[in-house]
Amino acid sequence: MSRVIVIGGHGKVALLAAPLLVADGHDVTSVVRNPAHVADVEATGATAAVLDVESATTDEIADLVRGSDVVVWSAGAGGGDPARTYAVDRDAAIRSMDAAAQSGIGRYVMVSYFGAGPDHGVPQDNPFHAYADAKTAADAYLEDTELDWTILRPSALTMDAATGHIESGDGVSAGQVSRGNVAHVIRSVVSHPGTTARRVIAFNDGHRPIDEVVTGD
Repeated sequence: MSRVIVIGGHGKVALLAAPLLVADGHDVTSVVRNPAHVADVEATGATAAVLDVESATTDEIADLVRGSDVVVWSAGAGGGDPARTYAVDRDAAIRSMDAAAQSGIGRYVMVSYFGAGPDHGVPQDNPFHAYADAKTAADAYLEDTELDWTILRPSALTMDAATGHIESGDGVSAGQVSRGNVAHVIRSVVSHPGTTARRVIAFNDGHRPIDEVVTGD
């Protein structure tokens, strides 16, 4: 099993993913900014680590992730402040990629969003533009690294229960997906490195088993 470090460990998706990864036998460390969130993280079975990745240097992040096998980026500024969105969703994410490479970690899983890319089409006067632009830049940077990356692009997130089934691939357009299903996709991707490296997986809730979509079966 792998040593997995989840950055953004107190996010709704990360709190759902951590116990799944622990149940699979992985050694999971979840990174939080606020020490008050440590107990919530540890309740998932993960080990908590406290670091504000928004202000942390590449070297500081490298010290944190060193010894891990997989970095999962599930952090985000949460919208509302464009400057902070760029600081977290683009700049801190990129520093974490450099830190992973610097620490000799080969595997990196990015939680992005359905529609990220140079043709995201979000106008500059739209409040969502900063997020779309920041995630697009982070994804593009990751794709140019030597890391064995996987970029996950879930559609609009809901709090519906996980079904274990999604849809992805040609002809699939943006829709909705439960945070629980996103957590299961993270679990499956971490467990199937051989079939998920250097893949972009955009997905909605659907009717195909998650492992089937992730492994390409």
